[in-house]
Amino acid sequence: MMTLDTLNRWLVEAPEDEHLEFKEAKQQYDTTKLMRYCVALANEGGGHLVLGVSDKRPRQVVGTQAFQSRGDITARILEALRLRVDVQELQHPDGRVLVFSIPPRPAGTPLHHEGAYLMRAGEELVPMSPDQLKRIFAEGGPDWFGHPARTGARAEDVVALLDTQSFFDLMKLPYPTSRDGVLERLSQERLIERKADGWHITNLAAILLAKRLDAFSPELARKAPRVVIYEGVNKLATRYDEPEHQGYAVGFEKLVDFVHSSAPRNHFVEQALREEVKMFPRQAIRELIANALVHQSFEATGQSVMIEMYADRLEVSNPGLPPIKVERFIDEFRSCNERLAELMRRMRVCEEKGSGIDKVVHLAEVFQLPAPDFRTSETRTTAILFAHRDFADMSKPDRIRACYQHCCLKYVSNERMSNQSLRDRFKLPESKAVTASQVIGATKDAGLIKADESETASTRYARYLPFWA
Repeated sequence: MMTLDTLNRWLVEAPEDEHLEFKEAKQQYDTTKLMRYCVALANEGGGHLVLGVSDKRPRQVVGTQAFQSRGDITARILEALRLRVDVQELQHPDGRVLVFSIPPRPAGTPLHHEGAYLMRAGEELVPMSPDQLKRIFAEGGPDWFGHPARTGARAEDVVALLDTQSFFDLMKLPYPTSRDGVLERLSQERLIERKADGWHITNLAAILLAKRLDAFSPELARKAPRVVIYEGVNKLATRYDEPEHQGYAVGFEKLVDFVHSSAPRNHFVEQALREEVKMFPRQAIRELIANALVHQSFEATGQSVMIEMYADRLEVSNPGLPPIKVERFIDEFRSCNERLAELMRRMRVCEEKGSGIDKVVHLAEVFQLPAPDFRTSETRTTAILFAHRDFADMSKPDRIRACYQHCCLKYVSNERMSNQSLRDRFKLPESKAVTASQVIGATKDAGLIKADESETASTRYARYLPFWA
């Protein structure tokens, strides 16, 4: 049951996300929009739509006259969406507030309104991708990770195909004294299953622990991450092009080491440290590769994670589109493959809490690299790390992207971006304060940051927030 205390707490603390939406709707609210938000919130696991509250911070109750008959709108939603939404009216001192409590969609059933399967992406409603719909329709049955990569395997086959020693090392567990102990532990983790015809090795076990992915099937072989190193800044001349056939967990550190060692040198940072430094920090490479492996769409056939090294940049891409907008990678996190992410976290290959992109952006600042770029195409998500470039050589989009990411990084660290902090990011002297102000102004004009109105109104001491804060 919603209370005024809960509402007041939301006004101050709660961010708008895929589970919570505020709308003013002082006089009325479009029924079609209401249906679309109900669909999107239900598809995201349920949430609340609150009418009668300003959707910009600082939030205030403005009151709403929309939907005076709660019973009527409840019935209309049920008829249109086959979804029972609870509608509660709160009499706040500043006006009437309506709270729509939207339950999660049924398992295996994405909801739609007039054929549009919707979800939240930042503050917008967007269509679900084919990959996301396919994942929802597959709910209730075994997911891709639970399908067998090999059936009817003997005990010796399991040990021959999987790098069990590395599994126990990564989990920091003592290696069992018998093969039965090894199989028992793998079975407890649901990596293998005992069946009448022998052991079934799951796709999850193979993708993480395979000594060679191509020993299982052509389908799994195509899931091997592929490393391509080019001679220049385009694809005309290739120096190296090979897939990494080991399982993701057991071959991860070797893969990261190889990519890092293949990077050009960062002469700019070397001058400061007086030691050889690679252009792209190992930790940043590590986070981007781990992200791509974990968040790829495994249902996409014939595609793999691609790690492409050019003379001036590193591109890491994966099949599938993210469930959140690329602008929210720094502060938002949603795992597309929970079982894979959870096991890779326990094996210390990646973190599940979503701080990886924060680290990449921070390391780009420390190593004085242009801001990383995150892009989506029709079927893939790509992260790009650029080689060092002096501020004078950065394009306007480079500077705006760096300013926005710096602002986000400050915000998630409970700090605020200022003219001085941005100058520190770009290594600009105080005499370049006007230049930094111009970058801030351009980023504001792009709608990516805003002034922190809770701070001083003085332009000189202004502080800034990301647009979504």
